[in-house]
Amino acid sequence: MATFVLVHGAWGGSYMCGNLARALRDAGHEVHIPSLTGLGERAHLAHGGITLTDHINDVIGLIDCELLNDFFLVGHSYGGMVITGVAAQRGSRIRGLVYIDAFLPQDGEALWDIADDMARKAYIDGQRETPGLSQPFFPVGERKVTGHPLLTLLQPVKLGGEEGRIGRHTYLYATNDAPTIFTKFRDRVAADPAWMVHELATGHLVWDEDLAGVTKILLDEAER
Repeated sequence: MATFVLVHGAWGGSYMCGNLARALRDAGHEVHIPSLTGLGERAHLAHGGITLTDHINDVIGLIDCELLNDFFLVGHSYGGMVITGVAAQRGSRIRGLVYIDAFLPQDGEALWDIADDMARKAYIDGQRETPGLSQPFFPVGERKVTGHPLLTLLQPVKLGGEEGRIGRHTYLYATNDAPTIFTKFRDRVAADPAWMVHELATGHLVWDEDLAGVTKILLDEAER
């Protein structure tokens, strides 16, 4: 049995990972899905002062309280920023990092730095009526979404801690609509023998479109 911690992206909450969590649990694995402060069922805690550090600490708090060791830390989209920061502080306890169509910062980079001009404009425009909380700029259907704290996008990740102790790194890239904002991260790690790269013919909400494909990749990670 493997253990997975799934970190959702911007505007959503733990419910966004629900189908994937059920699939992994049905396969006999342990799964934890923290909701980040101010998002999902914790939307009542939303305010413009929430930082990336707060979201990193949400996940670290789960790891420490549940006494997790030898687990896979999985981040989708904005969640890539969070798991990168967590890896610097709890890397010695993480078996592998998995980025699912996610931002992949280097030391000292904020999401703002590695986003494109269109996204940066959308982040700013999206919080004009809800200062400090940027609203989504893509169709969300019936999903419950909340404003995402703008400061989390402006704070850089700090590395130089325990991230070097993690032996396994995986990037899953969604190929529909390519090139996307995530193409450069796929390209960067594709040339690195320390990384395993997978591609799925989906849009950004990868497991909504190919739950079986994402599940298989994670189960294969647990097996190898």
